[in-house]
Amino acid sequence: MAARRARDFALGAEQGQLGDETLGYLQDEVRRITEQCPRVPLPTLFNVLASAQSDAFRLIEGGRARPSQMRQLHVLATLLSWHMAKACHDLGDESSAMMHARAAGVSAEQAEHPALSALVHGLKSLISYWSGRGEDALFHARRGAAEYQQVHGTVSVWLPSLEARAAALLGDAAGAAVAVEQAARRREAVEPDDLDELGGLLTFPAQKELYYRVETQVLLGQGATGTATGAAAEQAVAAFSDPDAPFWAFGDEAGARCNLAVVRLHNDELDGTVDALRPVLDLPPGQRNRGIVVSAQRVHRALGHSPARTSHLARGLREEITQYAPTTPPATALPR
Repeated sequence: MAARRARDFALGAEQGQLGDETLGYLQDEVRRITEQCPRVPLPTLFNVLASAQSDAFRLIEGGRARPSQMRQLHVLATLLSWHMAKACHDLGDESSAMMHARAAGVSAEQAEHPALSALVHGLKSLISYWSGRGEDALFHARRGAAEYQQVHGTVSVWLPSLEARAAALLGDAAGAAVAVEQAARRREAVEPDDLDELGGLLTFPAQKELYYRVETQVLLGQGATGTATGAAAEQAVAAFSDPDAPFWAFGDEAGARCNLAVVRLHNDELDGTVDALRPVLDLPPGQRNRGIVVSAQRVHRALGHSPARTSHLARGLREEITQYAPTTPPATALPR
């Protein structure tokens, strides 16, 4: 309560024009949210995120900012709206997620920040992908890559990686392969930018590229062929097994584990499937975001087609996944 009171004082005390302390407060909030978002249960962060986004909008609309400050405010509003869109998506509210993503796009244009605009297209692709709309996911990823070819941060690798997953969701193996190769080429040309410096979900490290590549192969059914996909799936899980790693995110670890579970299931390794999936099923409800739930449901479908589906272990695992409930939205996230 004391911290909120201090924030309100800082935001209101600088009458007449916007001061450095107010901008500094918002910058601190963005850094804190960016750092915590991949690591903590969303309900614990949602109210802070919503308040910071509201503050940014109010300062932009309040007429107190100097022209030199407006660009920075729009950058901050973009980042906060981007995280709010991701949060709404994680809570299963696709409509609100897209609304916030479009608000982020408007602010990115006002800020004249190409990497931010590319990042927004990537988020729209991600939201569409986890909602099962492969064609929309493909469109947004390709549009972002085509319109912002001058961007050289890791978002330039994220977009073709998103394209590869979307193509795989549509069963387009050739298109997915081209996109995977494009991501590899862009990785070689990466020049870290201000988004990479902020980190969190705003950067796309090589470990995450591997996770996306494995998921692309799993979606195409390539987890049942040879040992290359299995080895890559093991490597992806190992990459996200250290919570102290700077790129670690509980959602990426869960997704990598679900991919490994499917690969092991294709190889008739039911015990290995359970071992890969157990940490995902043990996640507290606050961390069971939409992407994790969808990934677990993919394992459920694979179990239904497995020769071992009638075994006691497989039936028990399918029942546990059936009962796997997503995170409960905080009160401020619910419609009024």
